[in-house]
Amino acid sequence: MIIGIVGGGQLARMLALAGIPLGMKFIILDPAEDACAAPLGEHLCGEYDDTELLKIMADKCDVVTYEFENVPATSIAFLSQSIEVFPSEHSLATTNDRLLEKAMLNELKIPTVPIADIQSEDDLNKAVNNIGLPAILKTRTMGYDGKGQFKIKQLDDVKKAWQELGGVPLILEGFANFKREVSIIAVRGHDGETRFYPLSENIHQDGILKIAYSRPDDAMQSKAEVYAKRILDKFKYVGVMALELFDTGDELLANEMAPRVHNSAHWTIEGAVTSQFENHLRAIARLPLGNTAANGYVKMTNYIGEIPEKKELLATSGLHLHDYNKKARPGRKVGHSTQWSNHKLD
Repeated sequence: MIIGIVGGGQLARMLALAGIPLGMKFIILDPAEDACAAPLGEHLCGEYDDTELLKIMADKCDVVTYEFENVPATSIAFLSQSIEVFPSEHSLATTNDRLLEKAMLNELKIPTVPIADIQSEDDLNKAVNNIGLPAILKTRTMGYDGKGQFKIKQLDDVKKAWQELGGVPLILEGFANFKREVSIIAVRGHDGETRFYPLSENIHQDGILKIAYSRPDDAMQSKAEVYAKRILDKFKYVGVMALELFDTGDELLANEMAPRVHNSAHWTIEGAVTSQFENHLRAIARLPLGNTAANGYVKMTNYIGEIPEKKELLATSGLHLHDYNKKARPGRKVGHSTQWSNHKLD
């Protein structure tokens, strides 16, 4: 089977690494000549909206997926005319827009922070008055890893926030008073079979995920599964999906969903019976889903900018290193490690 992946970053790389043992081959579309997934398949080097390259992918592949949600929805719509693409164009379009996403979550009775649609500075002033401070002003589209956001702590920040982000569609979100951030990773097959991984407890640094812990038997597991299943069923979803949540102690507030494999579940490569990457491929290829149970406890650490000294890392008991073969650059995810234990890690 030949799988097409739109995007050639580390998520595509790990998808290919999971699929090669299953006999799968990959065609990867990415504009970067040095895309880190490129050595693992046929590399179509060009823009994501290049219709000639999209036609080649559709002609050669059996099914197509994508590795990040900022892929142009028009490209997925174009591909969908001649080949199956999972997750669907509809789920991508919803998660591409924070306002549409939050409206969908509220429609499904999944709690979120209060929100407001911001089209003008006057809208922003009114929303701040209604929602209160602190609050976060965000672009509705194209933001990730903390980009496209401005935290409004006091009234003096309102004008600064508008000056920095104004001019594009925005959303104001109330601030969540939470104990921790968690995510639930789920996979759904064509037949509706759904499986869930144990919760990940996540720690961010400068808006980028730094550490994720697997949390088998977490008290919030069942509630997170209920919320995730509502989303999967609404979209008749196929593949892996992540739902990021704020744990307030009594409730889980949904932050955002990602229609793809997710950074917070990289620990599943060594820490689960079947990794999120293999299960995503199984789902889109109409193969039986694999067991999502955890193998003990795992700590995943992102390496941002550069990877520390490898000899020191690999001397750590139970540690597995994943080097994405990307050029070092400030703020760039260049690798991660997973550290396994038979007891809870902190």
